[in-house]
Amino acid sequence: MQLLHIEIEKLCISPVNMRHAKRPPDISDILPSVRARGVLVPLLVRPNGSPDSFEIVAGRRRYFAAKTVAEEQGEIAPLPCAVMEPGDDAGALEASLIENVARLDPDEMSQYETFVRLAKEGRSVAEIAATFGITERTVQQRLGLGNLLPKIRDAYRSEEIDGETVRHLTLASKVQQKEWLALFEDPKQHAPQGYQLKQWLFGGQSIPTKSALFPLADYPGRIVADLFGEDGYFADTDLFWQKQNETIAAKRDALLAAGWAEVVVLETGQPFHGWEHEKTPKKKGGKVFIAVSHRGEVEIHEGYLSRKEARRARRGEVSEPDAAPRKSSRPEVTSAMQTYLDLHRHAAVRNALLDHPGVALRLMVAHAIAGSRLWQVKPDPQFAKSEATLASLAAGKAEASFNARRVEIVDVLGLPSDRNTVTQGNGDSYALTEAFVRLLALADDDVLRVLAVVMGETLEAGSAVVEALGVHLKLDMRTVWQPDEAFFDLLRDKPVLNAMLAEVAGKATADANLTEKAKTQKQIVRDCLAGTNGRDRVMGWLPGWMAFPVRAYTERGGFKTAEEWARVMGLFEAV
Repeated sequence: MQLLHIEIEKLCISPVNMRHAKRPPDISDILPSVRARGVLVPLLVRPNGSPDSFEIVAGRRRYFAAKTVAEEQGEIAPLPCAVMEPGDDAGALEASLIENVARLDPDEMSQYETFVRLAKEGRSVAEIAATFGITERTVQQRLGLGNLLPKIRDAYRSEEIDGETVRHLTLASKVQQKEWLALFEDPKQHAPQGYQLKQWLFGGQSIPTKSALFPLADYPGRIVADLFGEDGYFADTDLFWQKQNETIAAKRDALLAAGWAEVVVLETGQPFHGWEHEKTPKKKGGKVFIAVSHRGEVEIHEGYLSRKEARRARRGEVSEPDAAPRKSSRPEVTSAMQTYLDLHRHAAVRNALLDHPGVALRLMVAHAIAGSRLWQVKPDPQFAKSEATLASLAAGKAEASFNARRVEIVDVLGLPSDRNTVTQGNGDSYALTEAFVRLLALADDDVLRVLAVVMGETLEAGSAVVEALGVHLKLDMRTVWQPDEAFFDLLRDKPVLNAMLAEVAGKATADANLTEKAKTQKQIVRDCLAGTNGRDRVMGWLPGWMAFPVRAYTERGGFKTAEEWARVMGLFEAV
Protein backbone atom coordinates (compact mmCIF):
# COMPACT_ATOMS: atom_id res chain seq x y z
CA MET A 1 0.00 0.00 0.00
CA GLN A 2 1.19 3.49 -0.90
CA LEU A 3 -0.11 6.70 0.68
CA LEU A 4 -0.50 9.65 -1.73
CA HIS A 5 -2.34 12.96 -2.12
CA ILE A 6 -4.35 12.80 -5.38
CA GLU A 7 -6.23 15.61 -7.18
CA ILE A 8 -9.97 15.13 -7.06
CA GLU A 9 -10.22 15.30 -10.88
CA LYS A 10 -8.21 12.05 -11.10
CA LEU A 11 -10.68 10.09 -8.92
CA CYS A 12 -13.88 8.26 -9.81
CA ILE A 13 -16.15 5.69 -8.10
CA SER A 14 -15.09 2.09 -8.74
CA PRO A 15 -17.71 -0.33 -10.15
CA VAL A 16 -16.81 -2.71 -7.32
CA ASN A 17 -17.93 -0.11 -4.76
CA MET A 18 -21.17 -1.49 -3.33
CA ARG A 19 -22.89 1.90 -3.68
CA HIS A 20 -21.57 2.62 -7.18
CA ALA A 21 -24.88 2.70 -9.05
CA LYS A 22 -26.91 4.56 -6.43
CA ARG A 23 -27.65 8.27 -6.32
CA PRO A 24 -25.27 10.61 -4.46
CA PRO A 25 -25.14 9.77 -0.75
CA ASP A 26 -26.28 11.85 2.19
CA ILE A 27 -23.20 13.75 3.36
CA SER A 28 -24.84 16.23 5.71
CA ASP A 29 -23.17 14.72 8.79
CA ILE A 30 -19.59 14.88 7.49
CA LEU A 31 -19.80 17.96 5.26
CA PRO A 32 -19.17 20.53 8.06
CA SER A 33 -16.03 18.66 9.14
CA VAL A 34 -14.72 18.45 5.56
CA ARG A 35 -15.41 22.17 5.09
CA ALA A 36 -13.48 23.02 8.26
CA ARG A 37 -10.64 20.51 8.21
CA GLY A 38 -10.66 18.69 4.88
CA VAL A 39 -10.62 14.91 4.42
CA LEU A 40 -8.69 13.26 7.26
CA VAL A 41 -9.25 9.50 6.74
CA PRO A 42 -7.59 8.40 3.45
CA LEU A 43 -9.79 7.10 0.64
CA LEU A 44 -9.02 3.55 -0.52
CA VAL A 45 -8.25 3.60 -4.28
CA ARG A 46 -6.63 1.53 -6.97
CA PRO A 47 -5.14 2.40 -10.41
CA ASN A 48 -7.72 2.70 -13.17
CA GLY A 49 -5.74 1.71 -16.24
CA SER A 50 -3.47 4.77 -16.39
CA PRO A 51 -1.01 6.44 -13.97
CA ASP A 52 -3.24 9.55 -13.80
CA SER A 53 -6.54 7.86 -12.98
CA PHE A 54 -7.71 6.06 -9.84
CA GLU A 55 -11.02 4.47 -8.83
CA ILE A 56 -12.41 4.65 -5.31
CA VAL A 57 -12.95 1.30 -3.62
CA ALA A 58 -13.92 2.75 -0.24
CA GLY A 59 -14.57 6.38 0.77
CA ARG A 60 -17.46 7.34 -1.50
CA ARG A 61 -19.08 9.73 1.01
CA ARG A 62 -15.77 11.48 1.73
CA TYR A 63 -15.32 11.89 -2.04
CA PHE A 64 -18.77 13.47 -2.54
CA ALA A 65 -18.24 15.76 0.45
CA ALA A 66 -14.92 16.92 -1.02
CA LYS A 67 -16.60 17.54 -4.41
CA THR A 68 -19.21 19.71 -2.71
CA VAL A 69 -16.54 21.78 -0.94
CA ALA A 70 -14.64 22.16 -4.21
CA GLU A 71 -17.78 23.48 -5.93
CA GLU A 72 -18.44 25.90 -3.06
CA GLN A 73 -14.89 27.27 -2.77
CA GLY A 74 -13.70 26.89 -6.34
CA GLU A 75 -10.89 24.52 -5.37
CA ILE A 76 -9.84 21.89 -2.85
CA ALA A 77 -6.50 20.44 -1.87
CA PRO A 78 -5.61 16.95 -3.20
CA LEU A 79 -7.25 14.18 -1.15
CA PRO A 80 -5.28 11.69 0.98
CA CYS A 81 -5.52 8.25 -0.60
CA ALA A 82 -4.24 4.74 0.13
CA VAL A 83 -3.36 3.13 -3.22
CA MET A 84 -3.99 -0.62 -3.27
CA GLU A 85 -1.48 -2.98 -4.81
CA PRO A 86 -2.24 -6.34 -6.47
CA GLY A 87 -3.23 -8.84 -3.80
CA ASP A 88 -4.32 -6.23 -1.23
CA ASP A 89 -7.52 -6.96 0.68
CA ALA A 90 -9.69 -3.83 0.60
CA GLY A 91 -11.57 -4.62 3.80
CA ALA A 92 -8.42 -5.22 5.81
CA LEU A 93 -6.72 -2.10 4.47
CA GLU A 94 -9.67 0.15 5.24
CA ALA A 95 -10.03 -1.29 8.74
CA SER A 96 -6.32 -0.68 9.36
CA LEU A 97 -6.55 2.90 8.12
CA ILE A 98 -9.57 3.66 10.26
CA GLU A 99 -7.91 2.07 13.31
CA ASN A 100 -4.73 4.12 12.82
CA VAL A 101 -6.60 7.39 12.34
CA ALA A 102 -8.76 6.57 15.37
CA ARG A 103 -5.56 6.45 17.48
CA LEU A 104 -4.68 9.98 16.29
CA ASP A 105 -6.19 12.92 18.14
CA PRO A 106 -8.75 14.51 15.75
CA ASP A 107 -7.73 18.01 16.87
CA GLU A 108 -5.13 19.25 14.36
CA MET A 109 -3.34 21.38 16.95
CA SER A 110 -2.95 18.30 19.14
CA GLN A 111 -1.65 16.45 16.10
CA TYR A 112 0.88 19.24 15.55
CA GLU A 113 2.11 18.95 19.14
CA THR A 114 2.33 15.15 18.83
CA PHE A 115 4.25 15.30 15.55
CA VAL A 116 6.68 17.95 16.84
CA ARG A 117 7.44 15.79 19.89
CA LEU A 118 8.06 12.76 17.66
CA ALA A 119 10.27 14.82 15.29
CA LYS A 120 12.40 15.98 18.21
CA GLU A 121 12.80 12.34 19.23
CA GLY A 122 14.32 11.66 15.80
CA ARG A 123 11.28 10.30 13.93
CA SER A 124 11.21 11.23 10.24
CA VAL A 125 8.14 12.53 8.42
CA ALA A 126 7.81 9.19 6.63
CA GLU A 127 7.94 7.25 9.92
CA ILE A 128 5.29 9.48 11.54
CA ALA A 129 3.02 9.07 8.51
CA ALA A 130 3.39 5.26 8.58
CA THR A 131 2.62 5.14 12.29
CA PHE A 132 -0.78 6.82 11.89
CA GLY A 133 -1.70 5.63 8.39
CA ILE A 134 -1.68 9.12 6.87
CA THR A 135 0.27 10.71 4.03
CA GLU A 136 3.59 12.49 4.48
CA ARG A 137 1.98 15.68 3.15
CA THR A 138 -0.56 15.56 5.99
CA VAL A 139 2.30 15.33 8.50
CA GLN A 140 4.10 18.24 6.84
CA GLN A 141 0.89 20.30 6.86
CA ARG A 142 0.45 19.74 10.60
CA LEU A 143 4.11 20.59 11.29
CA GLY A 144 3.58 23.73 9.23
CA LEU A 145 1.21 24.97 11.96
CA GLY A 146 4.35 25.69 13.94
CA ASN A 147 4.81 28.78 11.76
CA LEU A 148 1.67 30.30 13.33
CA LEU A 149 1.58 32.70 16.25
CA PRO A 150 0.26 31.04 19.45
CA LYS A 151 -2.92 33.20 19.47
CA ILE A 152 -3.76 32.08 15.94
CA ARG A 153 -3.27 28.45 16.92
CA ASP A 154 -5.58 28.96 19.90
CA ALA A 155 -8.23 30.53 17.66
CA TYR A 156 -8.03 27.57 15.31
CA ARG A 157 -8.23 25.09 18.19
CA SER A 158 -11.41 26.81 19.43
CA GLU A 159 -12.84 26.76 15.86
CA GLU A 160 -13.01 30.54 15.62
CA ILE A 161 -11.27 30.30 12.24
CA ASP A 162 -11.53 27.53 9.64
CA GLY A 163 -8.95 25.25 8.07
CA GLU A 164 -8.63 27.15 4.80
CA THR A 165 -7.79 30.36 6.67
CA VAL A 166 -5.16 28.55 8.74
CA ARG A 167 -3.57 27.04 5.62
CA HIS A 168 -3.11 30.49 4.13
CA LEU A 169 -1.79 31.90 7.41
CA THR A 170 0.94 29.25 7.56
CA LEU A 171 2.38 30.90 4.43
CA ALA A 172 2.31 34.37 5.96
CA SER A 173 5.31 36.04 7.57
CA LYS A 174 5.26 36.84 11.28
CA VAL A 175 4.62 40.51 10.45
CA GLN A 176 1.62 39.62 8.28
CA GLN A 177 0.28 37.30 10.98
CA LYS A 178 0.49 40.11 13.55
CA GLU A 179 -1.33 42.50 11.21
CA TRP A 180 -4.04 39.93 10.53
CA LEU A 181 -4.38 39.09 14.24
CA ALA A 182 -4.87 42.79 15.06
CA LEU A 183 -7.76 42.91 12.58
CA PHE A 184 -9.19 39.65 13.92
CA GLU A 185 -9.17 40.83 17.54
CA ASP A 186 -10.66 44.26 16.74
CA PRO A 187 -14.49 44.02 16.66
CA LYS A 188 -14.63 47.14 14.48
CA GLN A 189 -12.39 45.64 11.81
CA HIS A 190 -12.89 42.83 9.30
CA ALA A 191 -10.16 40.21 9.13
CA PRO A 192 -10.09 38.52 5.69
CA GLN A 193 -10.55 34.77 5.77
CA GLY A 194 -10.52 31.93 3.27
CA TYR A 195 -10.03 33.05 -0.34
CA GLN A 196 -10.12 36.73 0.67
CA LEU A 197 -7.17 36.10 2.98
CA LYS A 198 -5.21 34.60 0.10
CA GLN A 199 -5.84 37.74 -1.94
CA TRP A 200 -4.89 39.88 1.06
CA LEU A 201 -1.60 38.05 1.45
CA PHE A 202 -0.48 37.73 -2.17
CA GLY A 203 -2.60 39.93 -4.40
CA GLY A 204 -1.26 43.23 -5.76
CA GLN A 205 -0.62 45.09 -2.51
CA SER A 206 1.99 47.82 -2.19
CA ILE A 207 5.03 47.01 -0.09
CA PRO A 208 5.03 48.76 3.32
CA THR A 209 8.05 50.86 4.26
CA LYS A 210 8.60 48.82 7.42
CA SER A 211 9.70 45.88 5.20
CA ALA A 212 12.83 47.76 4.06
CA LEU A 213 16.24 46.72 5.36
CA PHE A 214 17.80 49.87 3.91
CA PRO A 215 17.40 53.42 5.32
CA LEU A 216 14.35 55.11 3.77
CA ALA A 217 16.53 58.12 3.02
CA ASP A 218 18.42 55.95 0.48
CA TYR A 219 15.22 55.21 -1.48
CA PRO A 220 15.11 57.56 -4.50
CA GLY A 221 11.48 56.81 -5.40
CA ARG A 222 8.19 58.09 -4.01
CA ILE A 223 6.70 56.90 -0.71
CA VAL A 224 2.92 57.04 -0.33
CA ALA A 225 1.56 57.62 3.23
CA ASP A 226 -1.99 57.26 4.54
CA LEU A 227 -4.08 60.20 5.73
CA PHE A 228 -2.49 60.11 9.18
CA GLY A 229 1.02 59.47 7.98
CA GLU A 230 1.46 56.46 10.27
CA ASP A 231 2.11 53.91 7.52
CA GLY A 232 3.93 54.29 4.21
CA TYR A 233 4.19 52.27 1.03
CA PHE A 234 6.69 52.17 -1.81
CA ALA A 235 5.12 53.48 -5.00
CA ASP A 236 7.74 51.78 -7.23
CA THR A 237 8.03 48.12 -6.17
CA ASP A 238 10.71 47.34 -8.77
CA LEU A 239 12.92 50.06 -7.32
CA PHE A 240 12.21 48.74 -3.82
CA TRP A 241 13.33 45.22 -4.78
CA GLN A 242 16.52 46.56 -6.33
CA LYS A 243 17.45 48.37 -3.10
CA GLN A 244 16.28 45.49 -0.90
CA ASN A 245 18.30 42.89 -2.83
CA GLU A 246 21.40 45.09 -2.71
CA THR A 247 21.00 45.35 1.07
CA ILE A 248 20.44 41.59 1.41
CA ALA A 249 23.60 40.98 -0.64
CA ALA A 250 25.58 43.29 1.64
CA LYS A 251 24.17 41.48 4.70
CA ARG A 252 25.14 38.12 3.19
CA ASP A 253 28.70 39.36 2.54
CA ALA A 254 28.95 40.68 6.12
CA LEU A 255 27.79 37.36 7.59
CA LEU A 256 30.34 35.44 5.52
CA ALA A 257 33.04 37.86 6.62
CA ALA A 258 31.98 37.23 10.22
CA GLY A 259 32.94 33.57 9.82
CA TRP A 260 29.69 31.77 9.03
CA ALA A 261 30.32 28.62 6.98
CA GLU A 262 27.53 29.38 4.51
CA VAL A 263 24.76 31.93 4.04
CA VAL A 264 21.75 30.56 2.12
CA VAL A 265 19.48 33.20 0.55
CA LEU A 266 16.12 31.54 -0.14
CA GLU A 267 14.07 32.47 -3.19
CA THR A 268 11.39 35.09 -2.64
CA GLY A 269 8.34 33.50 -0.98
CA GLN A 270 10.16 30.31 0.08
CA PRO A 271 9.63 29.90 3.84
CA PHE A 272 12.25 28.69 6.31
CA HIS A 273 10.87 25.65 8.16
CA GLY A 274 12.46 25.59 11.59
CA TRP A 275 11.15 22.11 12.34
CA GLU A 276 13.30 20.72 9.50
CA HIS A 277 16.47 22.18 11.07
CA GLU A 278 18.38 22.12 14.34
CA LYS A 279 20.08 25.01 16.13
CA THR A 280 23.86 24.74 15.56
CA PRO A 281 26.49 27.32 16.63
CA LYS A 282 28.89 28.93 14.17
CA LYS A 283 31.93 27.07 15.49
CA LYS A 284 30.24 23.72 14.75
CA GLY A 285 29.42 24.56 11.16
CA GLY A 286 26.03 26.28 11.60
CA LYS A 287 24.66 28.12 8.59
CA VAL A 288 22.59 31.28 8.16
CA PHE A 289 19.29 31.20 6.23
CA ILE A 290 17.75 34.41 4.88
CA ALA A 291 14.02 34.17 4.04
CA VAL A 292 12.33 36.93 2.01
CA SER A 293 8.53 37.18 1.77
CA HIS A 294 6.59 38.42 -1.26
CA ARG A 295 6.05 41.69 0.62
CA GLY A 296 9.77 42.20 1.06
CA GLU A 297 10.01 41.22 4.72
CA VAL A 298 13.35 39.65 5.59
CA GLU A 299 13.91 37.08 8.34
CA ILE A 300 17.47 36.00 9.19
CA HIS A 301 17.87 32.64 10.91
CA GLU A 302 21.41 32.31 12.27
CA GLY A 303 22.97 29.04 13.39
CA TYR A 304 21.02 26.19 11.80
CA LEU A 305 21.74 22.89 10.08
CA SER A 306 19.32 20.50 8.44
CA ARG A 307 18.52 17.49 10.64
CA LYS A 308 20.62 15.28 8.34
CA GLU A 309 23.63 17.59 8.63
CA ALA A 310 23.12 17.89 12.39
CA ARG A 311 23.16 14.10 12.77
CA ARG A 312 26.46 13.98 10.89
CA ALA A 313 27.80 16.68 13.20
CA ARG A 314 26.89 14.62 16.27
CA ARG A 315 28.76 11.67 14.78
CA GLY A 316 31.86 13.84 14.67
CA GLU A 317 31.94 14.44 10.93
CA VAL A 318 32.55 18.21 11.23
CA SER A 319 35.69 20.17 12.02
CA GLU A 320 37.03 20.82 15.50
CA PRO A 321 35.93 24.14 17.04
CA ASP A 322 39.20 25.92 16.17
CA ALA A 323 39.40 24.50 12.66
CA ALA A 324 37.95 26.07 9.53
CA PRO A 325 34.22 25.35 8.98
CA ARG A 326 33.55 22.24 6.93
CA LYS A 327 32.83 23.01 3.29
CA SER A 328 29.48 22.13 1.79
CA SER A 329 29.33 18.63 0.32
CA ARG A 330 27.41 19.95 -2.69
CA PRO A 331 29.78 20.25 -5.67
CA GLU A 332 30.07 23.49 -7.58
CA VAL A 333 29.09 21.96 -10.92
CA THR A 334 26.71 19.17 -11.88
CA SER A 335 28.02 16.05 -13.57
CA ALA A 336 26.34 17.08 -16.83
CA MET A 337 28.00 20.52 -16.74
CA GLN A 338 31.34 18.86 -15.89
CA THR A 339 31.02 16.70 -19.02
CA TYR A 340 30.17 19.75 -21.11
CA LEU A 341 33.22 21.64 -19.81
CA ASP A 342 35.55 18.64 -20.17
CA LEU A 343 34.63 18.03 -23.81
CA HIS A 344 34.84 21.65 -24.93
CA ARG A 345 38.16 22.21 -23.14
CA HIS A 346 39.49 18.91 -24.52
CA ALA A 347 38.47 19.85 -28.07
CA ALA A 348 40.13 23.26 -27.80
CA VAL A 349 43.40 21.92 -26.36
CA ARG A 350 43.88 19.15 -28.92
CA ASN A 351 43.04 21.56 -31.75
CA ALA A 352 45.66 23.99 -30.44
CA LEU A 353 48.12 21.07 -30.26
CA LEU A 354 48.00 20.77 -34.06
CA ASP A 355 50.10 23.93 -34.38
CA HIS A 356 52.74 22.61 -31.95
CA PRO A 357 53.91 19.22 -33.28
CA GLY A 358 57.10 19.40 -31.21
CA VAL A 359 54.97 19.50 -28.07
CA ALA A 360 52.89 16.61 -29.41
CA LEU A 361 56.07 14.56 -29.98
CA ARG A 362 57.24 15.12 -26.43
CA LEU A 363 53.77 14.29 -25.10
CA MET A 364 53.72 11.04 -27.01
CA VAL A 365 57.13 10.10 -25.58
CA ALA A 366 55.79 10.86 -22.11
CA HIS A 367 52.86 8.52 -22.79
CA ALA A 368 55.28 5.83 -23.86
CA ILE A 369 57.27 6.26 -20.65
CA ALA A 370 54.53 6.66 -18.05
CA GLY A 371 51.46 5.29 -19.77
CA SER A 372 47.90 6.45 -19.27
CA ARG A 373 44.38 5.11 -19.24
CA LEU A 374 44.18 5.66 -23.01
CA TRP A 375 47.58 4.35 -24.09
CA GLN A 376 46.34 1.05 -25.57
CA VAL A 377 46.04 2.86 -28.15
CA LYS A 378 42.44 4.06 -28.57
CA PRO A 379 40.73 7.41 -29.20
CA ASP A 380 38.85 9.27 -26.48
CA PRO A 381 35.15 8.28 -26.79
CA GLN A 382 33.89 11.89 -26.31
CA PHE A 383 30.87 10.48 -24.50
CA ALA A 384 28.06 12.49 -22.92
CA LYS A 385 24.56 11.47 -21.80
CA SER A 386 23.16 14.79 -22.97
CA GLU A 387 22.36 15.05 -26.69
CA ALA A 388 22.53 18.85 -26.32
CA THR A 389 26.14 18.63 -25.11
CA LEU A 390 27.12 16.42 -28.06
CA ALA A 391 25.38 18.77 -30.49
CA SER A 392 27.14 21.75 -28.92
CA LEU A 393 30.52 20.01 -29.26
CA ALA A 394 29.87 19.11 -32.92
CA ALA A 395 28.95 22.74 -33.70
CA GLY A 396 32.07 24.16 -31.99
CA LYS A 397 34.89 25.72 -34.00
CA ALA A 398 37.58 23.61 -32.35
CA GLU A 399 35.90 20.28 -33.16
CA ALA A 400 35.18 21.30 -36.76
CA SER A 401 38.79 22.42 -37.30
CA PHE A 402 40.20 19.22 -35.81
CA ASN A 403 37.92 17.02 -37.94
CA ALA A 404 38.98 18.88 -41.12
CA ARG A 405 42.66 18.26 -40.35
CA ARG A 406 41.91 14.62 -39.53
CA VAL A 407 40.34 14.14 -43.00
CA GLU A 408 43.58 15.40 -44.52
CA ILE A 409 45.63 12.85 -42.55
CA VAL A 410 43.27 10.00 -43.51
CA ASP A 411 44.02 10.89 -47.15
CA VAL A 412 47.78 11.15 -46.54
CA LEU A 413 47.83 7.66 -45.00
CA GLY A 414 45.68 6.20 -47.77
CA LEU A 415 42.99 5.06 -45.32
CA PRO A 416 39.32 4.60 -46.33
CA SER A 417 37.67 8.02 -46.69
CA ASP A 418 34.80 7.07 -44.39
CA ARG A 419 37.17 6.32 -41.49
CA ASN A 420 36.19 8.20 -38.30
CA THR A 421 39.60 8.02 -36.57
CA VAL A 422 43.22 7.73 -37.56
CA THR A 423 44.05 5.71 -34.44
CA GLN A 424 43.92 1.98 -35.17
CA GLY A 425 43.17 0.85 -31.62
CA ASN A 426 44.08 -2.73 -30.73
CA GLY A 427 44.89 -3.80 -34.29
CA ASP A 428 46.64 -6.96 -35.36
CA SER A 429 50.30 -7.15 -36.41
CA TYR A 430 49.47 -6.85 -40.12
CA ALA A 431 47.58 -3.58 -39.59
CA LEU A 432 50.42 -2.25 -37.44
CA THR A 433 53.05 -3.13 -40.10
CA GLU A 434 50.88 -1.63 -42.86
CA ALA A 435 50.68 1.71 -40.98
CA PHE A 436 54.44 1.59 -40.29
CA VAL A 437 55.31 1.08 -43.98
CA ARG A 438 53.07 4.01 -44.98
CA LEU A 439 54.75 6.27 -42.42
CA LEU A 440 58.21 5.26 -43.74
CA ALA A 441 57.24 6.74 -47.09
CA LEU A 442 56.25 10.13 -45.59
CA ALA A 443 58.41 13.18 -45.00
CA ASP A 444 59.19 14.21 -41.43
CA ASP A 445 56.71 17.11 -41.53
CA ASP A 446 53.89 14.78 -42.61
CA VAL A 447 54.79 12.28 -39.90
CA LEU A 448 54.59 15.06 -37.31
CA ARG A 449 51.18 16.05 -38.69
CA VAL A 450 50.00 12.45 -38.29
CA LEU A 451 51.49 12.34 -34.82
CA ALA A 452 49.63 15.50 -33.76
CA VAL A 453 46.27 14.09 -34.90
CA VAL A 454 46.89 10.73 -33.22
CA MET A 455 47.93 12.53 -30.03
CA GLY A 456 44.75 14.62 -30.17
CA GLU A 457 42.59 11.52 -30.58
CA THR A 458 44.23 9.79 -27.61
CA LEU A 459 44.16 12.80 -25.30
CA GLU A 460 41.94 12.01 -22.28
CA ALA A 461 39.08 14.48 -21.75
CA GLY A 462 38.87 15.89 -18.23
CA SER A 463 42.45 14.97 -17.34
CA ALA A 464 45.24 17.01 -15.75
CA VAL A 465 47.23 16.92 -19.00
CA VAL A 466 44.46 18.82 -20.83
CA GLU A 467 44.77 21.58 -18.23
CA ALA A 468 48.58 21.55 -18.48
CA LEU A 469 48.50 21.83 -22.28
CA GLY A 470 45.96 24.65 -22.25
CA VAL A 471 48.12 26.68 -19.87
CA HIS A 472 51.38 25.92 -21.65
CA LEU A 473 49.95 26.80 -25.08
CA LYS A 474 48.38 29.97 -23.65
CA LEU A 475 45.08 28.89 -25.17
CA ASP A 476 42.38 31.56 -25.34
CA MET A 477 39.04 29.72 -25.37
CA ARG A 478 37.31 32.79 -26.76
CA THR A 479 38.77 32.03 -30.19
CA VAL A 480 36.93 28.71 -30.42
CA TRP A 481 34.02 28.82 -27.96
CA GLN A 482 31.09 31.09 -27.11
CA PRO A 483 28.39 30.50 -24.43
CA ASP A 484 25.51 28.60 -26.05
CA GLU A 485 22.10 27.33 -24.91
CA ALA A 486 23.52 23.95 -23.88
CA PHE A 487 25.86 25.77 -21.48
CA PHE A 488 23.06 27.91 -20.01
CA ASP A 489 20.69 24.92 -19.69
CA LEU A 490 23.29 23.06 -17.61
CA LEU A 491 24.01 26.10 -15.41
CA ARG A 492 22.07 25.45 -12.16
CA ASP A 493 24.07 26.68 -9.15
CA LYS A 494 22.64 30.07 -8.04
CA PRO A 495 25.73 31.41 -6.17
CA VAL A 496 27.89 30.62 -9.21
CA LEU A 497 25.31 32.13 -11.57
CA ASN A 498 25.15 35.31 -9.46
CA ALA A 499 28.97 35.53 -9.56
CA MET A 500 28.91 35.18 -13.37
CA LEU A 501 26.23 37.88 -13.53
CA ALA A 502 28.57 40.15 -11.54
CA GLU A 503 31.34 39.50 -14.10
CA VAL A 504 29.09 40.39 -17.03
CA ALA A 505 26.86 43.15 -15.65
CA GLY A 506 28.69 44.33 -12.53
CA LYS A 507 28.29 43.59 -8.81
CA ALA A 508 25.52 46.18 -8.38
CA THR A 509 23.30 44.41 -10.92
CA ALA A 510 24.15 40.99 -9.45
CA ASP A 511 23.30 42.16 -5.92
CA ALA A 512 20.07 43.78 -7.14
CA ASN A 513 18.96 40.41 -8.54
CA LEU A 514 20.28 38.21 -5.72
CA THR A 515 16.96 36.56 -4.83
CA GLU A 516 15.67 36.29 -8.39
CA LYS A 517 15.18 32.86 -9.90
CA ALA A 518 18.06 31.30 -11.81
CA LYS A 519 16.04 31.66 -15.02
CA THR A 520 15.85 35.43 -14.59
CA GLN A 521 19.56 35.81 -13.84
CA LYS A 522 20.48 33.65 -16.84
CA GLN A 523 18.38 35.88 -19.10
CA ILE A 524 20.18 39.00 -17.87
CA VAL A 525 23.54 37.35 -18.71
CA ARG A 526 22.21 36.47 -22.19
CA ASP A 527 20.96 40.03 -22.70
CA CYS A 528 24.35 41.47 -21.73
CA LEU A 529 26.19 39.14 -24.12
CA ALA A 530 23.78 39.89 -26.98
CA GLY A 531 23.15 43.57 -26.19
CA THR A 532 19.36 43.07 -26.06
CA ASN A 533 16.54 44.30 -23.81
CA GLY A 534 18.32 47.59 -23.17
CA ARG A 535 21.58 46.02 -21.93
CA ASP A 536 24.98 47.22 -23.13
CA ARG A 537 26.67 44.47 -25.12
CA VAL A 538 29.59 42.75 -23.39
CA MET A 539 32.20 41.36 -25.77
CA GLY A 540 34.66 38.57 -25.13
CA TRP A 541 33.29 37.31 -21.79
CA LEU A 542 34.77 33.97 -20.78
CA PRO A 543 33.58 32.21 -17.62
CA GLY A 544 36.29 31.17 -15.17
CA TRP A 545 35.29 27.54 -15.75
CA MET A 546 36.52 27.81 -19.36
CA ALA A 547 39.72 29.81 -18.80
CA PHE A 548 43.27 28.48 -18.81
CA PRO A 549 44.23 28.30 -16.02
CA VAL A 550 40.77 27.45 -14.76
CA ARG A 551 39.10 29.54 -12.06
CA ALA A 552 36.38 28.29 -9.66
CA TYR A 553 33.64 30.59 -8.35
CA THR A 554 33.29 29.11 -4.85
CA GLU A 555 35.38 27.24 -2.30
CA ARG A 556 32.96 24.35 -2.02
CA GLY A 557 35.06 21.93 -4.04
CA GLY A 558 33.67 19.19 -6.27
CA PHE A 559 34.86 20.97 -9.45
CA LYS A 560 36.95 18.26 -11.12
CA THR A 561 38.57 20.56 -13.69
CA ALA A 562 39.97 22.86 -10.98
CA GLU A 563 41.08 19.90 -8.88
CA GLU A 564 42.95 18.39 -11.85
CA TRP A 565 44.75 21.69 -12.45
CA ALA A 566 45.58 22.06 -8.73
CA ARG A 567 47.38 18.70 -8.86
CA VAL A 568 49.84 19.84 -11.52
CA MET A 569 50.09 23.64 -11.42
CA GLY A 570 53.08 23.52 -9.07
CA LEU A 571 55.07 21.72 -11.77
CA PHE A 572 54.89 24.83 -13.96
CA GLU A 573 56.57 27.16 -11.48
CA ALA A 574 60.06 26.14 -12.58
CA VAL A 575 59.23 26.06 -16.32
